[in-house]
Amino acid sequence: MTKLVHYQVIDDKIAVVTLNRPQAANAMSHQLLNDLNDVINKLEQNKQIVCTIIVGAGDRVFCAGADLKERKGMSDDQVIQAVQYIGQTVMRIENLPMPVIAALNGVAFGGGLELALACDLRIATEHVKLGLTETSLAIIPGAGGTQRLPRLIGLGQAKRLIYTAARLTAKEALDIGLIEHVCENNVLDEALRLAKKIANNGPIALKQAKIAIDQGMQTDLQTGLMIEHLAYKDTIPTEDRLEGLQAFREKRKPQYKGK
Repeated sequence: MTKLVHYQVIDDKIAVVTLNRPQAANAMSHQLLNDLNDVINKLEQNKQIVCTIIVGAGDRVFCAGADLKERKGMSDDQVIQAVQYIGQTVMRIENLPMPVIAALNGVAFGGGLELALACDLRIATEHVKLGLTETSLAIIPGAGGTQRLPRLIGLGQAKRLIYTAARLTAKEALDIGLIEHVCENNVLDEALRLAKKIANNGPIALKQAKIAIDQGMQTDLQTGLMIEHLAYKDTIPTEDRLEGLQAFREKRKPQYKGK
């Protein structure tokens, strides 16, 4: 059976994960989700990966969301289980220990945008359109969209987008902070440039920074500062920290090993 998710490692540090179902708009079928979870297992086990990029095959669609054709013969309970599976997979993406970049090479609607929202950063080409369009189908975002979107762009804007099922241009998405960057050319090339900048830094520091930011944002400031303190402490006894200081003194590029 052909794998619907491809996994490639570049420079031993950067993983590129490609949703490879372009004939079906990279929609999240049960098999694609199975294959994506297999790749997530590899990412969790490969301690050399410092940054991950997720992109869709082709140049028109990142991910159109759930596979609605697959749902035609499902019972109500089966539909609910299918949405839960998407949500569980998206959560695993969010919980990856390294920074994850969504390279939006095409449209990202519904579950496709929910997948991108679980990533740390989102960059898009100019022609991309994005939206949580579920209310136009008489349902609501069910894989994290109602929770992650307001945390990212604010309550009012999130309600506006979800209530209206709006489809935003890349420029509109950039203006409200839904994405971090818009590029004119190949978005994967741009994502790789960003990933390489990230991968130049200390792997343990990146992991701890992600923990401090993500966990701290879910709580009050005082608790968040304690989370930051604990994450900072974990960077102190590392070989990488000493290497960073030594490289600074010697005016050279540090060689971090994630130790």
